Amino acid sequence: MGTPPTLESLAMQALVRSHSVSICDTLEDVPWLLFPRLFREAYAGGHAEVLKAMVQAWPFPCLLLGAVTLSPDLEALKAALDGLDLLLAQKDRPRRWKLQVLDLRSVSSEMRAQGCPSLAGSSPPGPLSPRPPATCDARRTEERPLTIVLDLTIQDGPQGAFQAYVLRWARKRRGRVQLRCEKLQILSGCTSRVRKALRPVRLDSIQELVVDCFWRRETMKTFARQLSQMQNLRVLHFSKMSAQVYTSRALNALYSRKYAAHLGRLQCLRELHVHDVFFLHGKLPAILGSLTALKTLSLSSCPLQEDDLKFLSGCACARQLQRLRLRSVCLGRFSPEPLRALLEQAAGTLETLALEDCGLTDAQLPAILPALRQCSQLGFFSFYGNPISLGSLCTLLSHTARLARFSQGIYPPPLESFYFQDDGVLGSIHLERFLLMLGPLLQAWRASSTPSQRFQICADFCHRRRKCQMVSLGPRGSWVLTVEGLPGLSALPA
Repeated sequence: MGTPPTLESLAMQALVRSHSVSICDTLEDVPWLLFPRLFREAYAGGHAEVLKAMVQAWPFPCLLLGAVTLSPDLEALKAALDGLDLLLAQKDRPRRWKLQVLDLRSVSSEMRAQGCPSLAGSSPPGPLSPRPPATCDARRTEERPLTIVLDLTIQDGPQGAFQAYVLRWARKRRGRVQLRCEKLQILSGCTSRVRKALRPVRLDSIQELVVDCFWRRETMKTFARQLSQMQNLRVLHFSKMSAQVYTSRALNALYSRKYAAHLGRLQCLRELHVHDVFFLHGKLPAILGSLTALKTLSLSSCPLQEDDLKFLSGCACARQLQRLRLRSVCLGRFSPEPLRALLEQAAGTLETLALEDCGLTDAQLPAILPALRQCSQLGFFSFYGNPISLGSLCTLLSHTARLARFSQGIYPPPLESFYFQDDGVLGSIHLERFLLMLGPLLQAWRASSTPSQRFQICADFCHRRRKCQMVSLGPRGSWVLTVEGLPGLSALPA
């Protein structure tokens, strides 16, 4: 037999089943500590009228509606927003009206595993820069502000019913309700769709933005104006405006100047991840010149000038970088001095360094190694895809393994283990040669490393599929070949 319900549980079940005529009066006598549990009971039972009444009488500044369940419920949302409408329609503030923020963001399963999230939240989101009141409605909002918080995803095809309802509701109540979005994901190249979705959103509330869709240059030009208004943006991921698609140098230079002017206004940026775009070429000074809080920089498959790297090595943000990735950026044709200077600037703070598939050779390595030795905080180093010889690789292994905080390194196979094509281009790995070279590599590693450090060789990789073949040393001292996903910079260990 199961545990019988307590008197408190029975009372709550009776209350949520009561008629809507008396529920508002009844809530006046409910202790405020019981509201979250009572709300969950009403939500689980689908009692829309009770939910509507509870939103009006909610005794806390914040209601985390997204914390009730993993999958959002449209009917519960409608009931909550109906309750807000009844509040907004009243001329005089009700005595128990404390609600300021309705938070619709979902709570991750990891947070749920740590315990039942509080529906009252810890505190409402921080204040934004005020807007001047332009209408009577705006003045009323100052007296009794209501804020809706929602993470948005804009994509092609049918929109989710939950998100569509919130956006439609907020558009009709602009001036009376603020819609804040801290995480925005754009997976659509349709300018009108993006503009319509963002119309009711306070752009200065957006803190994390992901743009992962093929865009025309004109689309980016239009969006750049909105982007520059995201003055509290902390994290930006942008991809898929490839120089291999947009090949006109004159047009690329014209649009790059316009984009850089807007991107340079994001002065709160702490993480910048840019992949496969044309508009960084020669524009890093305009984009990064005024950034003082940047901690993470990831540039992959982006054409750069040597002057971009020289600027980066001298800018203020280089002295506080914690994570740096340059992937498929042609560093082999540059002088190694700007990269050496960059590593020296970041040596005191750099925890993660990835120089992947950059064409770095034996010729550049002697200039880089002294700077690498100064990176006292470095815990993770990735150097795969660079053609260096067995001797240089052994030297690199011993240098990185000696770093005090070092825990993991990913390295390329030695140059001697590859087939060479007739035109001198590297071909596939010669398996027998590769196996012969594992012995000297392991000897160089063990001479400098500790048992807790991890050593991997990336034998093959595909950035498009985000997969690689890793050769790792197993627990019994034997070599193991695995197929793994290439980790994003934010997923790498520090």
